[in-house]
Amino acid sequence: MTEAIYPQIKIVTERLLKPETTERLLNEICGVGGIRRMILNGPRIPATVPSGPARGLENPHEARRTIRVMGNEFELQVQVGTVILELEDRDRISAIREACDRIFKTFSYNIIEGRFMKTQMTVSDYAKYGPGVDERILGITEYKSKGCPIILQGFK
Repeated sequence: MTEAIYPQIKIVTERLLKPETTERLLNEICGVGGIRRMILNGPRIPATVPSGPARGLENPHEARRTIRVMGNEFELQVQVGTVILELEDRDRISAIREACDRIFKTFSYNIIEGRFMKTQMTVSDYAKYGPGVDERILGITEYKSKGCPIILQGFK
């Protein structure tokens, strides 16, 4: 199982981030290194309109677009409000705070230490993934989602 010794932090912003800001933030944070797992939280932006007279049509939301992080492109499916990180050691927190200071100049943010991700397999994880699952994806996926988590390959 994933060891509980790894520190976890949550970056909470004053407002929801635009895709450009999210891309810059993630590149700054990933540049620090030492990140084991990351979750982007915020309201989901559906690909199609879920209800109303336009139900089923493409959702022309400007925040749902492809961003590039560490040379990998992926579609942003949420409007980011919080970023949860699991780090290799506590020494990286000050470097992440400096990276956030470089990005968030016009509004405030907080960095909170705590336990925000599951560290052991639950019955639901076992039912969805089976016994031989990669421990890095525990607690970072939505159970109803048909997609899989995005794994960014970084440098150690």
